[in-house]
Order: sequence, then structure tokens, then C-alpha cells
Amino acid sequence: MVDGISPKPLTPADTHGSSGSGDLPGLAMRRARTFSLPNILTYGRILAVPALVVCLFWPHDMVLRWGAFVIFVAAAITDYFDGYLARAWSQQSAIGRMLDPIADKLLVAAILLMLVADGTIRSWSLWAAIIILCREILVSGLREFLAELQVSVPVTKVAKWKTTLQLLAVGFLIAGPAGDRVLPGTTQIGLVLLWIAAVLTLYTGFDYFRAGLRHLIDQE
Repeated sequence: MVDGISPKPLTPADTHGSSGSGDLPGLAMRRARTFSLPNILTYGRILAVPALVVCLFWPHDMVLRWGAFVIFVAAAITDYFDGYLARAWSQQSAIGRMLDPIADKLLVAAILLMLVADGTIRSWSLWAAIIILCREILVSGLREFLAELQVSVPVTKVAKWKTTLQLLAVGFLIAGPAGDRVLPGTTQIGLVLLWIAAVLTLYTGFDYFRAGLRHLIDQE
């Protein structure tokens, strides 16, 4: 008490304002990481999915077919650079680690469905597409289960080769009939690469399943 005047008691608003201002640098840093260039590239890859679906919705329009090819190539390039830049610039973030594999799966799954719908992937090659899609669902479920156990499964070199071949196959198949006019056999090259990717998909999928099963047995 000074000169008979009682000090003003602190209100919750005063306390909140004091602690909130102290957290501003941390909040600004989290926002900066959320909208960092690597994450923006990942967001762009997700936004490319509906654009590709629209282009492939009219498969006989060669202009739209080439448009889909260009969009896909740009999206595939960002798949490399988002991770590379995040590591190089120390801008790795939780949202980036979450969205990166999701963006890849959305991209491949949506395109495979559209290519099956327009007949580019047909007959026995449907099995290759089914294998790839089923593996992605299996691995997603295993990752969720292992995350609860706080276990991470490192990405192997074979898995990286699988992803590369998968993207190459999808690229050739998107070009499809339009590509056949420029490079005869474009569609067939895409189908062969799709089967190779499917075989590697089976191998890596079994690898993930074996790792998940081992941890499941340990938990019992």
C-alpha cells in the first residue's frame, strides 16, 4: 500500500496478456514453419490432385491430356524439393511430415482411378493398380498402429525406387494416347513400369507388414 492506495489486483486478462506476449516469438515461428516454402510445395501438390482429375475427366482431349502431364511433372518435382529444402534449410515441421506422404498417396490414387476409368489401365494391368492401392492402404494402417507404439519404420532404398518407378509409370500413362503420337509405345512403357512398381510395392509392403507384426507380437 502506498499513500493509502491499495495496489490494483491483477485480473485474468492482465495475466493472460503478459504470458501471451511472451509466447509471441514461438507462435510466429510456428506460423513461419507452417507457411515455409517446403510446406507450400506440399500444399501445392495436394491442390494439383483436383486439377489433374478435371484434366483427365475428358481423356480424349489431347490438350487437356498434355495439361495433366505438365501438372503431374510439376507435382512430382515438388515431391523431391519439399523434403530436400526442409532438410537443407532446417524447416522440417510436424505438418510437413504428416502431409507429405498423404499428398503422394492422394496424387497416385486419384490418377490411377482416372486412368482405369478412361481405359488406359485395363485388363490384366488392373491388378497392378489394385496392388499399389491396397499396399498404400495397408501401409497407412500400419503406420498409424506403429505411431501409437512410438515406433517409426525408416524408408528403405527399395521403397524409394518403388516411388520413383511409380511416378515414372504414372507420368507415361497420363501422356497415354497423346504421348503415343509423339513417342510410339508411350502407353506400353507406362504399363511395364507400372508392373515393375507393383512388384516392388508387394516387396516393400511385405517388409512393412513384417515389421508391424513383430511389434504387435511384442505388445501381446
